[in-house]
Amino acid sequence: MTDKLSNDLRSLKIDRTQKTGDRSARKWIVIGSIALIAILIAAAVAFVPTGTVLSNFGPKLREVEAVTVTKQAPNLGNVVLTAGGYIIPRRRVEVSSKISGRVEELLIDKGDVVRKGQVLARLDDREYVAQLAQAKANKLAAEARLNQAVTGSRPEEIQRARAAVEQAEATVRSTQITLDRTKSLNKSGVLAKQALDDAQSAYDVAVAQTKVARENFELARLGPRKEEIDLARAQLAEAEANVKWLESQLDNTIIRAPVDGTVLDRLVEKGEMVTTGYVSGRGAKSAFVSLANLKELEVELDINESDIPRVHLGQGCTASPDSYPDRKYKAHVREIAPEANRQKATIQVKVAIDDPDLYLRPETNAKVNFLEESQEKAPPQESRILVPKSAVVEGPAVFLLKDGKTRRQPVKTGREFWGQLEVISGLTEGEQLITKGLEGIAEGERVTVKK
Repeated sequence: MTDKLSNDLRSLKIDRTQKTGDRSARKWIVIGSIALIAILIAAAVAFVPTGTVLSNFGPKLREVEAVTVTKQAPNLGNVVLTAGGYIIPRRRVEVSSKISGRVEELLIDKGDVVRKGQVLARLDDREYVAQLAQAKANKLAAEARLNQAVTGSRPEEIQRARAAVEQAEATVRSTQITLDRTKSLNKSGVLAKQALDDAQSAYDVAVAQTKVARENFELARLGPRKEEIDLARAQLAEAEANVKWLESQLDNTIIRAPVDGTVLDRLVEKGEMVTTGYVSGRGAKSAFVSLANLKELEVELDINESDIPRVHLGQGCTASPDSYPDRKYKAHVREIAPEANRQKATIQVKVAIDDPDLYLRPETNAKVNFLEESQEKAPPQESRILVPKSAVVEGPAVFLLKDGKTRRQPVKTGREFWGQLEVISGLTEGEQLITKGLEGIAEGERVTVKK
């Protein structure tokens, strides 16, 4: 019995030698897995181009700016003066209302391009509609009075007046007979003095009524007086003028664009009040929108008094916005202020840009180069490839964009023209040139073009 129990216990004993071997195997498996993962990560990093940023979901491509290579004619004129100023529209229009009211509808937003006569907003017009209806009714009444005065009495009215005269004359004859009889009887003592007085009074009344009837008949036959017709005509003219005024007031509830242009700012919202008078900052507004024609832009500059001799009307210039310094625009001096600013010792000059585009925005900074007069009339120069100086890297070379990847292209450069370099060889028209985002860029790097 004891031997059997010993055998059973030995069969349940754990083999520690075998367990130690299994643990060692698991350890090497874990180490091998970690090493494999490290190798895969190292391989992935090795294949990521230089300058690429890794995100949580994969590599983030470098953003660059690129332009299409074209030929252009440089302006080789000598610069006699360079000054900075602000781009402004030549004409800025604040569209206001001729009447006061509440904004019922607003049909435009900032940045919208509008045409002359286009509806911008509508005011509440219910009050003006009611007043116009009343004025039209008054006009109809005045027309009726004038027609009555001009037409005169109708034949029926004249006939009735004549009949009234005949009736009055008959009454006079009847009362005359009664009066004569009463006088005779009074003399004979048959009738008292009172009866005679009554008969006389009846006769006098009949005579007066006959006179009135004859006058009414004459008025009916002749019609209204000239003064009455003139009065009726004047009342009609007043009613017509009132109708026209209220029609214009009703039309003024529709706010239209006075000129072609772009909405620079929207100054009111639907439901707000507008007025024609002066208001405080928290009261009703006096203007709806601010408009300007962005095809008529100019640069406003303050030129030092000592430099003003270098500037004259019509002088040729080139303008360049600070936001796009590589873009040059032909311009000319349009206006020189007749008086100086005493505090700043400057004179205001406005330079009109000949052919502005969407890259120019009002109230942004711009630099203007004033050209020497002898160069303003110089013949046009031969077109050549010009690139921003910042796009040329050491070599010299540039980076082109092809199929979403960068390609380093050696070039031969020539003269410099105000921040642009002439490329004599190495570039052809139509290629995509990377102008910004070149820091640390590498050959064959995959990039994305910034919108």
